[in-house]
Amino acid sequence: MKKTLILIVSAIMLIVTGCTGQSDKIFNGKNLSNWNFVIETDSVPPEEVFSVKDHSIFITGKPIGYMYTKRKYSDFTLETEWRWLGEAGNSGIFLLIESPDNPFPRAIECQLKAGNAGDFVLLNHSQLAEYALPEGVTERPKFPVIPKKNNSNEKPVGEWNKAKIVIKEGHISVYINDLLQNEGTSPVTEGHIGLQSEGYGVQFRNISISE
Repeated sequence: MKKTLILIVSAIMLIVTGCTGQSDKIFNGKNLSNWNFVIETDSVPPEEVFSVKDHSIFITGKPIGYMYTKRKYSDFTLETEWRWLGEAGNSGIFLLIESPDNPFPRAIECQLKAGNAGDFVLLNHSQLAEYALPEGVTERPKFPVIPKKNNSNEKPVGEWNKAKIVIKEGHISVYINDLLQNEGTSPVTEGHIGLQSEGYGVQFRNISISE
């Protein structure tokens, strides 16, 4: 009876784990087998830009491009930490990627550029309901920006920053170092997730996703 009860409890735990999405490994800490890659003009092999060491993802920044998840996600919470390698620079987390275009996908970027972490950038004609043309502007910019809500709360170069992104039915909430920095509403509710290479070395670790 006791053994039967243990088996039943174990089975329930497995079912619950599967339902909460905990079994899905966005990054296994060993390799990038769950990711695809886009490099501008396909100028170098992806492994020259994206690599894994000490359970972290290292991105050189040159040439520009991005890595993106093989599967698409809809309602989820994404958490990760990042820091700059050498000097404060530029990178981003791509959300709700519709198609992996080169070098910028149709997606919403959660900006990680130093001093601007938490901004939204609308890539490749993507849209958020909260975006409106600035006063006096009649033509949509190539990279429209929805600025973050508060002043920068980023850590100094070399220290780890934390990003938490919650998406539910297209509504995106971005927390930088536990402070709500931005919110937006996308008509697109499902897509790939990406990490950007844009000119500067950056390291990501502790990447987790729950659905």
